[in-house]
Amino acid sequence: MKFAQRLNPLRKNVFAEMDSAKARAKTAGKEIIDLSLGSSDLPASDHVLEAIQTSLFDPSTHGYALFHSTRAFREAVASWYENKYGLALDPESEVLPLIGCQEGTAHLPLALLDPGDIGLLQDPSYPSHSGGIYLAGGEIYWLPTLAENNFLPVLSDIPPQIREQAKMMVLSYPHNPTTGLAPLSFFEQAVQFCKENAIALVHDFPYGDMVFSESPRAPSILEADRDKEISIEFFTFSKSYNMGGFRVAFAVGNPDLILALRQVKSVIDFNQYQGILNGAIAALQGPQESIQKTVDTFEHRRNVFVNALNRIGWNVPTPAATMYIWAKLPEQWQSNSMDFCTQLVESTGVALAPGSGFGKSGEGYVRMALVRDAEKLEEAAEKIDQFIHHK
Repeated sequence: MKFAQRLNPLRKNVFAEMDSAKARAKTAGKEIIDLSLGSSDLPASDHVLEAIQTSLFDPSTHGYALFHSTRAFREAVASWYENKYGLALDPESEVLPLIGCQEGTAHLPLALLDPGDIGLLQDPSYPSHSGGIYLAGGEIYWLPTLAENNFLPVLSDIPPQIREQAKMMVLSYPHNPTTGLAPLSFFEQAVQFCKENAIALVHDFPYGDMVFSESPRAPSILEADRDKEISIEFFTFSKSYNMGGFRVAFAVGNPDLILALRQVKSVIDFNQYQGILNGAIAALQGPQESIQKTVDTFEHRRNVFVNALNRIGWNVPTPAATMYIWAKLPEQWQSNSMDFCTQLVESTGVALAPGSGFGKSGEGYVRMALVRDAEKLEEAAEKIDQFIHHK
């Protein structure tokens, strides 16, 4: 059987390889301390769960949720954005429900790119950013996102011929996997660059609230593009509200981009179950203290794990945001992060994400997710020490 060529760039997936390595370790009797996935272990708030539970017994929520039946959700999003960022949004034309941010990043290229058009992506970056462009038949021009530039791409380095062919640029701050933050001034530069070159500016914003106490808050891209001329932003409930498994998110921004994404979405899926949207409304309109509790929990875990890794001689930077540590591997492992991670999990049960899974510039690094309690993170550091120094 012959398959489409667009699948070729998707066949190699280091996370699938890591999943196999974790399965082998589990079969061998290892307890898995899984720090490879950014899936929060914290619960959703009670008032969110109560809204979903109540909806389950309401038959009117059991049918398809077409666009116009999501009006209450879109109004809640618009109100939340205005309260949080001082940005006015039209819930009819500038807000769109999504089944997770990955739906937005995977589907939007279908609306923007013809085969051969270029998408500008950060290197390293979250894998669905490249996957969507490959599925649309587009080409990728990688923007190095490196520590020496504070994990900000240098837009002036993009060649003129690439600017002419580019139709979209995807940014994501706070950044996964590097944990970097972007100031509003960088977003203003990116907006100006995209306006001058007629490029749609896409901002993946799942970690908008996940900024630790010593750092300034993370700006929305729409604060740099208040007239919403060329920008669209994706936000998920997975991180701020610990609702990853509920797969609920939204897009906001330029009405033409919102409409184009809605047109693609309309032939691929309907919306989330109305009961989950009701839970999301409760999250947006209810008490917001749970967000700070979540951030405080991850900040405490960050401090514990960074200190533990430093004690074993692995000096890692202290991240300012997200739920990750982005760490350069010990010298003997820097040429193959995949080998390090598979051997580590098979030897110790500790699972990390190889940096190579996020792009060429990620090689030589690993990403560690702070998704276990402090005691387990201390245990993970001890096991990593045994692997690195006493193998």
